[in-house]
Amino acid sequence: MKTDLSSYNNAWYNPGASFLKRTIWFYVNAVVFKTSLIPSNGLKAILLRMFGAKIGKGVELKPCINIKYPWFLEVGDFVWIGENVWIDNLTTVTIGTNACISQGAMLLTGNHNYSKPTFNLMVKPIVINEGGWIGAQSVVCPGVTVQSHAVLTAGSIATKNLDAYSIYQGNPAVKIKDRKID
Repeated sequence: MKTDLSSYNNAWYNPGASFLKRTIWFYVNAVVFKTSLIPSNGLKAILLRMFGAKIGKGVELKPCINIKYPWFLEVGDFVWIGENVWIDNLTTVTIGTNACISQGAMLLTGNHNYSKPTFNLMVKPIVINEGGWIGAQSVVCPGVTVQSHAVLTAGSIATKNLDAYSIYQGNPAVKIKDRKID
């Protein structure tokens, strides 16, 4: 059997908002979030809330962030989201209080089934619990839960859940040691 993308059909997928809302968000995301010209955290938080995101207090939203669908985003208090972060949330992404998503990290809730000739879309939520740290240029794959205060080091790829107070590194990420906070 071979891949046959002419048969691809994700009509089952519900993006959670009307075509008009998705179109308006596309332009707001491009003009306000994916640029370094608007540094205001307050404006960004207000816009995210207007589009259905749940945003806590004291959230730091750096320049050039790309958010697919804000209505699938839940962010706790005092979260840092760094430059060039891509939140490709085709379903829910939950980021707990005091979590950090470092520069260039990607949170990917969607993938394709390479074993099907039609390359079916698959989506699974991501949860980053309180105090979790996603390192620069790292990737969190669909369905992963990052437990409390776990760390995914720079450039690593999380394909499975990360245990609490543990440090993970590599591709795929494996536990390298415990996280101690003094």
